[in-house]
Amino acid sequence: MTRAVRVHATGPLALVQDLGRSGLSGVGVGRSGAADRGALRQANRALANPEHAAAVEATFGGLEVAVLDEGVWCCVTGAACAVQVDGRDVGSHAVFFAEPGARIVLGRPGAGLRSYLGVRGGVSPGEVLGSRSSDVLSGLGPPPLEVGDVLPVGVPADRFPHVDSVTAPDLAGEVVLRAVRGPRDGWVDDVDALVAAPWSVTERSNRVGMRLGGHALRPARDQELPSEGAWRGAVQVPPSGEPVLFLADHPVTGGYPVVAVVVDADVDRAAQLRPGDPVRFRWVEAP
Repeated sequence: MTRAVRVHATGPLALVQDLGRSGLSGVGVGRSGAADRGALRQANRALANPEHAAAVEATFGGLEVAVLDEGVWCCVTGAACAVQVDGRDVGSHAVFFAEPGARIVLGRPGAGLRSYLGVRGGVSPGEVLGSRSSDVLSGLGPPPLEVGDVLPVGVPADRFPHVDSVTAPDLAGEVVLRAVRGPRDGWVDDVDALVAAPWSVTERSNRVGMRLGGHALRPARDQELPSEGAWRGAVQVPPSGEPVLFLADHPVTGGYPVVAVVVDADVDRAAQLRPGDPVRFRWVEAP
């Protein structure tokens, strides 16, 4: 029998994501992976998968898949949304079973941006450089999902899940991201302006980076840096002065200074922000 699901609708964007390609930045390959890694890990824990198993990352709902010959256990995490199986509400952040032929539909989340459809055994398209993640910047990995795509499902673990539900995150209200100064904070006139006032997420944001609007940070030097490697969570200031918070598919710096780095634990929350959402930064000391 076939363990697989077929895509019937993708919503604005649906991608296969695992925890990404670690250890390859030295040869110019970014990590990529789930924008909200915590949500992916949560789905995998609920389904007794390895934490790196791949799932479908759905942006702003609209995902619909049909289960093929063999039923599957599933869990939706990340941005909470309506989840239906053949028209029956099963809810997000709960483990449910979908019979062969059943259709699973994810609605639009009330808050947050990205939801994760995990399947027991993980979705298993072919790996590229050791990962099943789709990198929208480089084009590595599976392409964005399209109607008619069939996603194989891997072999489930021998053990069964120990939980039947997980906690849904609170994604409403203003978000405050903890950030460490530097390494190039001296390249803007007043780096404290980053934490002095709120910013808003602009419509030019994606998995590569979250572009912020509100005011501009003024450069302190009329120079460019050599291109440098960067970390997820780096806050870069391009010539416009409007900061960019690097997310999962970020590039190297391209000569623009990184004036702060958001604590890794807070980047998952940043990845759930929508255009127009307010966000603040707060200085913390490096651990």
